[in-house]
Amino acid sequence: MSEELRSRIKALMPQARDDLAAMVAYRSVHDAAQFPPAECEGMVDWLVGTFGDLGFADVAAYPTPDGSQAVCGSRPGPPGAPTVLLYFHHDVQPPLDPAAWRTPVWELTDRDGRWYGRGAADCKGNIATHLTALRALSGELPVTVKIVGEGSEEQGTGGLEAFVPANAELLRADAILVCDAGNAAVGQPAVTSSLRGLANVVVSVDSMAGPMHSGMFGGAAPDALAALIHMLATLRDAHGNTTIRGLDATQRWPGADYSPAQFRVDAGLLDGVGLLGDGRVADMVWARPAVTVLGIDCPPVVGSSAAIQPHARARINLRVPPGMNAKHAQDALIDQLRAAAPWGVRVSVEREADGEPFTGATSGPAFETMTAAMREAYGRPAVTEGQGGSIPLCNVFRDTFPDAEIMLIGVEEPRCLIHAPNESVDPSEIENMALVEALFLRNYAAERR
Repeated sequence: MSEELRSRIKALMPQARDDLAAMVAYRSVHDAAQFPPAECEGMVDWLVGTFGDLGFADVAAYPTPDGSQAVCGSRPGPPGAPTVLLYFHHDVQPPLDPAAWRTPVWELTDRDGRWYGRGAADCKGNIATHLTALRALSGELPVTVKIVGEGSEEQGTGGLEAFVPANAELLRADAILVCDAGNAAVGQPAVTSSLRGLANVVVSVDSMAGPMHSGMFGGAAPDALAALIHMLATLRDAHGNTTIRGLDATQRWPGADYSPAQFRVDAGLLDGVGLLGDGRVADMVWARPAVTVLGIDCPPVVGSSAAIQPHARARINLRVPPGMNAKHAQDALIDQLRAAAPWGVRVSVEREADGEPFTGATSGPAFETMTAAMREAYGRPAVTEGQGGSIPLCNVFRDTFPDAEIMLIGVEEPRCLIHAPNESVDPSEIENMALVEALFLRNYAAERR
């Protein structure tokens, strides 16, 4: 039966490419200032029609509070069968610099064995995976399958996060597959079992009423930019470890390792540039807090004058690992910035977004079925990995459906360059992950008995 499924999916790959090409052509950036809303609406209509053709008789678009549309529907299984919810998002990141793309942004293009285009991996490649798996499972499904497609995930405006609790019965499931992640590498199956949370702040420093001539006043007048640099320097030690008082920066990742050599390639490190921290790569990116200065407001080099700066500010991002409270971490970051301010400069801190870390299923019938399906599809055991990023919706799912097993999977391995120019997907990942999903949907009901 497994080899028959594999053959069906291989035969469906031209259809999968056609599906993905149709989706990539929609410039579905949920931001009317960048692209017409009709692009997102067209993408929604395509999804409603395509899933409807696959037996999701009640599939429809639902408005959410941020103006985006969620695509929801169900295909019933036998009476008493468990329910699986398949999550995806149908909006995409803007293209950034079109000149940096080696292929047309909105046209799926074959190059070097990969398929290029915005959204080819994140997350339309995962939608193509869903469609291929469902087509391969001809006849009656042994489980009830529900779908929920988010329309504003990349904008982070929280439309689906508000929609889920208010429509819990529409989406209730025994297993939730959040298909917006990926494998450790092409051909290495993985379940993402944790996500770091985040805590952002903007810190402002003021020292004088206005800029003053550095020749006349420099040496005694306090420089707000220098004060800010001093404050930011306290957030890391000489080895690059995050050093915010009260935050444990010694935790170790218990799952799969992340080789330093592979990380250097994935991150695009320049020759001779060292890795940060005194832990393993997996510890640093999945199990420990990490602080990043996202931006600084100060005069640019071109056009700057010989003046002492009276004002400077920075935007700081703190990634918060599982086991750590995001609001407490944000408090600790603010306390340290204030305490480190020199010379009596005035400091104000604006709290921005915060989101709690997430830990998904690492045991249970759905997890066991998923890892067995991955082993069968890829011919090698699955690993459990973390993700340094944040998906607040996962916590909403966990709070709304506390008994559901939630797992993150997908086609977005490191070479996909999601959110960057030249995003691409390896078609073998769509093929293999479609087989994984088909095996999971076929076998999950038996595992729960």
